[in-house]
Amino acid sequence: MHSALPKVLQTLAGRPLLEHVIQVARGLEPAGIHVVYGYGGDAVRAAFASQTDLKWAHQPDQLGTGHAVAQALPAIPDDHTVLVLCGDVPLVRASTLERLVADADAGGGKLALLTANVADATGYGRVLRNARGAVTRIVEHKDASAEELRVGEINTGLIAFEARALRRYLGKLTTKNAQGEYYLTDVIGLAVADGVEVRGSVAESVLDVLGINDRAQLAAAERAFQRRVAADLMARGVTLADPERLDVRGSVTVGRDVFIDVGVVLEGKVVLGDRVHVGPYAVIADSTLGADTLVHAHTVMNGIAAGDDCEIGPFARLRPGAVLSGHVKVGNFVELKNSQVAPHSKINHLSYVGDTTVGAHVNVGAGTITCNYDGANKHRTVIGDNAFIGSGAMIVAPVEIGAGATIGAGSTITKDAPGGELTLARSKQVTVTGWQRPKKKPK
Repeated sequence: MHSALPKVLQTLAGRPLLEHVIQVARGLEPAGIHVVYGYGGDAVRAAFASQTDLKWAHQPDQLGTGHAVAQALPAIPDDHTVLVLCGDVPLVRASTLERLVADADAGGGKLALLTANVADATGYGRVLRNARGAVTRIVEHKDASAEELRVGEINTGLIAFEARALRRYLGKLTTKNAQGEYYLTDVIGLAVADGVEVRGSVAESVLDVLGINDRAQLAAAERAFQRRVAADLMARGVTLADPERLDVRGSVTVGRDVFIDVGVVLEGKVVLGDRVHVGPYAVIADSTLGADTLVHAHTVMNGIAAGDDCEIGPFARLRPGAVLSGHVKVGNFVELKNSQVAPHSKINHLSYVGDTTVGAHVNVGAGTITCNYDGANKHRTVIGDNAFIGSGAMIVAPVEIGAGATIGAGSTITKDAPGGELTLARSKQVTVTGWQRPKKKPK
């Protein structure tokens, strides 16, 4: 990957590759999840430190896939079924794994493997079958003959095997191969030699078994993942202007008749109410938008909540703690942070409102700033219902603007302004007759 990060920590849809594999494993409700780690192990463990139920098995020397599985086996009871997954195969679905486990449990040998038919099998181990179609063994690409290389069915690396039998066959592995490693795939041939039935299940989609070995494959997996998400959203009634130009990096809950335009990025937990319209190139993270809310182009919001029938943007930025009641308008080039805005209020243009409580039916004029930071501490501004803040006002917190108050344009307010009154704080306008601008001296 030409990266300082271990491969399994490269991100797909905003999450590490390994996170996708662990999540799908959790969906099977297993008795335990064991992660075998080697290269970059400290970074991998640190990335998953919050998942305290994971069991970690260290593989200090990378001696092959069989050797890797052997590191985890001592902690697994003999009568359990071991499902071996790959940390760089992030798109496998729970339904595929459930079928693989069912095949292993149903077979007398308690052994099943997942295979796939691909157009280009270069680099993959080939699955060899006998005349009856039964799996006989797997041969790695570097060890395959010219005839075996023509086989298009590949080993995916995903197997399910009873722990007792797997333990026995791992003990028989050797390194007599082109790579000098203990191949997990060699247990297939050993089991067949003992008369064990090996069930080979072909994946429904090659995407399920797509491995990541370089940046191009990572990009292909990203787009495949996003197509799945887009298809799911459309199945739930969402209209996507272009399913190929959507990026979801989390979970999305949607109401009816939601519209999402091109280039939109949804991150974390996003909730879109009925008839929400998201304009092009908006970025929405960990936010909830009420019914009939309109988000204009290039708006960025993170950790906010908006009630019904709000209008936001274009080019607005709403930061964590911004809470809009219903029927609020936040216009172009407005930044809102840790502020609550009551119904029917408007902050239309070019303003910064931070650490502020805005009442109902308030109008905040263009270029207004609530000066909430004194260089050491944040302070709060309170603006009462029906207040009118003139353009270019500086509201220096802590301060309170009373209900129905009017603040004259260009004022710098440093003291509380009484409700129902006009408050002005301006320098006297002076004209200096005959004054001339300075001129550059000739060279």
